[in-house]
Amino acid sequence: MTRDAFLALLVGAVVGGGLLLLVVAVRGTTVKPPKERGSSLSAMASNDNLVKLGLALAVGMLTLIATRWVVAAVAGALMMYFFGPSLRPRSGVGDLARIEALASWCESLRDTIAGAVGLEQAIPSSLTAAGPAIQGPLGLLVDRLRTRQPLPDALARFADDLDDPSADLVIAALILNARLRGPGLRDLLGALSTSAREELDMRRRVEAARRSTKRSVRIVVAVSLFTSLAITVLNRDFVREYDTAFGQVVLAVVMLIYAAGFLWLRRLATFSSTGRFLLGTKPAEQVSVG
Repeated sequence: MTRDAFLALLVGAVVGGGLLLLVVAVRGTTVKPPKERGSSLSAMASNDNLVKLGLALAVGMLTLIATRWVVAAVAGALMMYFFGPSLRPRSGVGDLARIEALASWCESLRDTIAGAVGLEQAIPSSLTAAGPAIQGPLGLLVDRLRTRQPLPDALARFADDLDDPSADLVIAALILNARLRGPGLRDLLGALSTSAREELDMRRRVEAARRSTKRSVRIVVAVSLFTSLAITVLNRDFVREYDTAFGQVVLAVVMLIYAAGFLWLRRLATFSSTGRFLLGTKPAEQVSVG
């Protein structure tokens, strides 16, 4: 790519970005009112996509400025958009806190039921001692019980609010006990608490292994990209052949090989989590005809 063509491309990108910002500034942005949880999750996903798109464009522009290769700029933007978020540090602290809060909640219910109190009365009493990770959904459960909603249905909605496979095990046992009204609820809650504690310990070990694997993948990717960029910037004569049209084709092949390697590394750093099994238990909405 010649110097004049590169400058023309850079000026066009800057002018286009400036016009886009001008349109946004003139029209303004609309703040939407908060909606239900599903809508808020969709809004969060949309915001994440915008952030990824902005970062991808920034990486592509910086790559174009540093290398003056359109193929490298496009490849850098695409890699940032598709592979960047998967290599970002992500901890399961929220999941671990929810499991720990569930274990403590089971222990609180067990101790409350020891005073000859039923499960319907023990759940509202456990709200004040519940952990922050489950306090919001637990408050909704208490509100449903106060409106005379059947306990199994309220517990099913509680499972949907938590949306956690570990919580399904605890809540499924409580739903069975609420429907059968059998004895041994204290022993059941104690066993559930012990099971949650054991899972918490296992999940902590698994999260530590995941962080180690992802850290190794990030190091490999960072070293590969830094080495390629350093050779391109510091030793321009070594990569001058890529300035030609045929060189750009060869560079595209090289970028595809890089992409295949990054995809393989991402699969090594990706761990599939178990799905929920307490599905389809949400009761149908009550429709009143006036």
